[in-house]
Amino acid sequence: MLSAIEEDRIADAVAKCEEATSGEIFVVLAEEVSKYREIPLAWAAAVALAVPPLALALSLKPLMDLAGDLWLNSQAEGLAPAMGVVLAVYAAAQIALFLVVLAIVHIPAVRRPLTPRVLKRHRAAEAAQHQFVGVRAAGGETGVLIFVALADHQVQILADAGIHQKCGEAPWSRAANAITTAMKAGQDPTGGVIEAVQICGAALAEHYPATGPRDHPVSSRPIEI
Repeated sequence: MLSAIEEDRIADAVAKCEEATSGEIFVVLAEEVSKYREIPLAWAAAVALAVPPLALALSLKPLMDLAGDLWLNSQAEGLAPAMGVVLAVYAAAQIALFLVVLAIVHIPAVRRPLTPRVLKRHRAAEAAQHQFVGVRAAGGETGVLIFVALADHQVQILADAGIHQKCGEAPWSRAANAITTAMKAGQDPTGGVIEAVQICGAALAEHYPATGPRDHPVSSRPIEI
């Protein structure tokens, strides 16, 4: 994922922001929140079911020639054997298409753009909620979680209920947008994460200013999962 230097930059930004607030900022990074194993199966089944009848509907010449030969043979030898050959060829084409597409879509570089964004968003939200529960259990009950799934280009920002009530949705939306903009532009996402940390830190400092030295239950370094 990110290099040690990039993680150090994020950790420094978190530590600096936390100096001005009694709240906590947690950064969790994931390469991918799911393997999306259902996606290759779905695409393979869709192609295997759709392509053979579509090819027949478009009257592709090789298929028509085969059908013509089988029809001529059926006149001399009976319809049933010829139909059996047609069905066997059709089934073999479907199986071959299914296996080929399944193997291709299993490749991460192919699977990722073919995975619906709504599914990525749902899986990222589940993973972020799981991590948020974890940091709260570790003692971070007044904080903001910045969750980034790098390969999925998904960002989730969760805040404690009291913080969210005081700060509203605006700072979290701006923070998430800073990260997604960096990722969409093909830039190093580190800068976007640091900007998001600063936005969240400013919101926390406004409503939860620092009250003196304190212990931090969770390290300021990004957590990689």
